[in-house]
Amino acid sequence: MAEEIKSAVPLMGRILMSSVFLIFGVLKITTFGYYVQLAAGHGMPFPAASIVAAAALELGGGLAILTGFQVKLVSWILFVYLIPTSIIFHNYWALQGALRAAMEAHFFKNMAIMGGLLFLATSGAGPFSLDAARAGKS
Repeated sequence: MAEEIKSAVPLMGRILMSSVFLIFGVLKITTFGYYVQLAAGHGMPFPAASIVAAAALELGGGLAILTGFQVKLVSWILFVYLIPTSIIFHNYWALQGALRAAMEAHFFKNMAIMGGLLFLATSGAGPFSLDAARAGKS
């Protein structure tokens, strides 16, 4: 693989990884009422505040990963965030039929995202990032 392409791979990965957090962070804002009802239905305390916090975490974390800012720390935070999120909102083991299949897919999608976050948490943002620029490596 050419060195230029190899150097750009972490950036491409960060773009893809950040997209899920940015998209769902925006959705939590634009369809706030839906997400508040969803959180309340799952027994979340203070559902409106929980959704505001989730949207802030997803948008802030997504932007940090996209730009390559504090990627190791942010990846750990998002990794930990996805543990209760996956267990509470995608509890496929308690469901039946088509809903079970849909929630199972979401649960294991989150597991894959968590795997990607572990890579970012240990390897960092790569050369085309704010972290590299701050370290004088860009």
